[in-house]
Amino acid sequence: MSEIKQYIDKSREIIDKVAAQEKEIEAAASLFSATILEGRMVHVFGSGHSRIMVEEMWPRYGSFPGFNPIVELSLTFHNLVVGANGQRQAMFLENVSGLAERILRNYKLSNKDTALVISSSGTNIVPVEIAEAFQKNGVRVVSIITKAHSEASKSKRADGKKLSDFSDIVLDTGAPVGDAMIEIKDLATPVSPGSTLGGVTIINCIKAKVAKLLTEAGHPPTVLSAANKVGEQKAIDLFEKAYDEHAARLAKLYQF
Repeated sequence: MSEIKQYIDKSREIIDKVAAQEKEIEAAASLFSATILEGRMVHVFGSGHSRIMVEEMWPRYGSFPGFNPIVELSLTFHNLVVGANGQRQAMFLENVSGLAERILRNYKLSNKDTALVISSSGTNIVPVEIAEAFQKNGVRVVSIITKAHSEASKSKRADGKKLSDFSDIVLDTGAPVGDAMIEIKDLATPVSPGSTLGGVTIINCIKAKVAKLLTEAGHPPTVLSAANKVGEQKAIDLFEKAYDEHAARLAKLYQF
């Protein structure tokens, strides 16, 4: 079987694993829609490549206000790889205790808020401490991890606690231990990870369910839409309205 076929087959397995979590995804969407209907925000945090899931949620086409994307460049700016702002520093900072508290110090949190924290391993200190701090402030936490990988990994915290220990709902990307899914003959280490596929699938399932719940509640979301779908002026109007709503919601987080 070709490597391409292998990856596609394993990707289908991941989709099946996500599909098996429909009840958990619906529960997460219910929490998030309640937050948005209260005029508050769902805080979305991911470090490292988990940043991809944060930006998949908002803002992009087919998404809508109500989510607060928290992305620290020092933890996610990977394209330089080495040198100033390189990967070594990012990986180091991801395990500095206390950084999460400083990040969240910027926001006035409410128990009406909810949070989505993404970390494939669920073991690095910053995302774990972010979830812990959210819960201490009465914010309910949904996490996206790779369960098999997290269970096989050692926490970077001295107490051994992982992201799943500070989560009200845990969702699984369905990827394997080590994330990479394809074995190549005469190559000692596997290639082609799967957690991003599972993660963005979960994100968009949540997004679709939240949109339905908001619409059913009489508050249909303002969705960023392409001009070739809704017309050029309508697309512009939707973007401006969505960004204005985001700003209004975000302003509440700075009202100390």
